[in-house]
Amino acid sequence: MTTNKKAFTLRLNPENFEKIKIIAEHDKRSIAKQIEYLIEQHIEEFENKKAKELEEEKAKELEDKKNEELENERLDNEIVEDNNSDSAKQE
Repeated sequence: MTTNKKAFTLRLNPENFEKIKIIAEHDKRSIAKQIEYLIEQHIEEFENKKAKELEEEKAKELEDKKNEELENERLDNEIVEDNNSDSAKQE
């Protein structure tokens, strides 16, 4: 049976190896499958965290843009009011 998985040598300290072995036995997985599962879980957590950070960043950008637009609108209104006030004084 052929596989498209990459093979490589992994060196672990004996304590971590034993802990992974215990977890693998508990979950009825081989040590290799347990290590692969742990890596996949970590990748998923990382991607979810990054996705959340990107969402928060986009939301902040939108909020900043909205605040900038509101400030521009306020300044525009202020200019119009000043112009109206100046026109009223000239009359």
